[in-house]
Amino acid sequence: MSMMIDDGAVVLFQGDSITDAGRSREDDTQIGYGYAMMTAAWFSALHPDKKVKFLNRGNSGNRAVDLAGRWEQDCLALKPTVVSILIGINDTWRRYDSNDPTTAEAFEKSYRDILRRTREKLDARILLLEPFVLPVPEDRKGWRVDLDPKIDVVRRLAREFGATLVPLDGLFAQASTHQDAAFWTADGVHPTMAGHALITRHWLATVGAM
Repeated sequence: MSMMIDDGAVVLFQGDSITDAGRSREDDTQIGYGYAMMTAAWFSALHPDKKVKFLNRGNSGNRAVDLAGRWEQDCLALKPTVVSILIGINDTWRRYDSNDPTTAEAFEKSYRDILRRTREKLDARILLLEPFVLPVPEDRKGWRVDLDPKIDVVRRLAREFGATLVPLDGLFAQASTHQDAAFWTADGVHPTMAGHALITRHWLATVGAM
């Protein structure tokens, strides 16, 4: 596989709390403790010859509509050459904790808007990371009826917009056959250190960096 990240690239991580992971709002070099930081660190160690800038604009609690609302400022204005997006779990979660559902159609409308504007304004490679959920606790199993259609949306949009898909939902399910789901995420959504490392491993493999 050829490397998707060129010398001098600007890589932007976008999403919700999974991506945010405690990033700084004042210092772009402090990109949190999660997969964004792990990915930047490992890429830099594996490819020290490449001068790549990594940015994190994940915002805790965001849904797809929130991402669309801040896309000009937090993506297009930054002029990234690689855009990595992980969004969707809050579009499901708010249905169950706040009685504030997002339909698959509304999710798709916001996500499509993000991708259309990116294709129109930037010459960037796009990675779409599937939202995922694991049965920790058991009631998370019931979320599948809401999340699965949204995962299907991400897959279809990846094909439509020529984006690269990182199939995290399936990858976490596969990993959970080797170790309990709680090993990968403590609440079914937010990854443990091992879970963040799993995302990092597959992100790097997908772009041909390892």
